[in-house]
Amino acid sequence: MIHRPQSNEYPAFAQAYVDSVPDENVLELLEVGKQVTYDLFRNLSEEQAMHAYAEGKWTLKQVLGHMIDTERTFAYRSLCFSRNNIELPGFDQDIYVNNTDFNGRTIQSLADEYKATRESNMFLYRSFSEEQLLRGGKASGYPVTVRGLVYMTAGHEQYHLKLIKQLYL
Repeated sequence: MIHRPQSNEYPAFAQAYVDSVPDENVLELLEVGKQVTYDLFRNLSEEQAMHAYAEGKWTLKQVLGHMIDTERTFAYRSLCFSRNNIELPGFDQDIYVNNTDFNGRTIQSLADEYKATRESNMFLYRSFSEEQLLRGGKASGYPVTVRGLVYMTAGHEQYHLKLIKQLYL
């Protein structure tokens, strides 16, 4: 079990992500979330997946692509920090989304990639010792621990699922 991180284990901007994670086993939440998110996206038609709720906003394909990119980034940071206290560069979500063609892919392909990414990351998260979970480094100039990143991963997913339900569906 991974215990909830203290507020000094993640950046202030991630407080909403961490707060959105219920007081339960975060690894179980990530496992359940994998299926919920996968099912949500794989059941969309191509037309639904190309929907953006307003001009200039991301399509659902782009939202899922962003979720995949963020999940990979948080997992990479977790891996690095679990091994050594280092500093990693920032992650600009708009640059990442704007420099790929998520809209040119099928929603099924993106859903499958999301699921595979989460499954891989679950092996990583389950491998961490208590000591490794407390290790940290700097990402985007902010100190963060491994367990802070695990909670940020779960909270980021919860955040986007809520927005999708409110704005897209």
